Amino acid sequence: MLNQTTPLDLMFQALADPSRRIMVERLSRGPASVSELARPLTMSLPAVVQHLQVLEASGLVRSEKVGRVRTCHIDWAALQTAEDWMMDRRKNWERRLDRLGDFLAEQEKG
Repeated sequence: MLNQTTPLDLMFQALADPSRRIMVERLSRGPASVSELARPLTMSLPAVVQHLQVLEASGLVRSEKVGRVRTCHIDWAALQTAEDWMMDRRKNWERRLDRLGDFLAEQEKG
């Protein structure tokens, strides 16, 4: 799987940037225009649009243009994909730690 970018890779790459995480956080509260998303950020509107393009390419954000206003929305199904991946990792580590705890408890008895 080397040199192949999966949808999950694109999502985590998009979320690696703090400005994009701020945008995703804002969109988690509901749709927002590009100018609304730009308001708390200290960057130009074209830079905000570039960040949004990365979020859209990752599948995390969708946008639609009505008239002169572009409104962005979170794609909850895509976000669920990332959450599912993280939960699978967590469950795996919880099972491993439970087995380690059982092993250590047996060692104390023995």
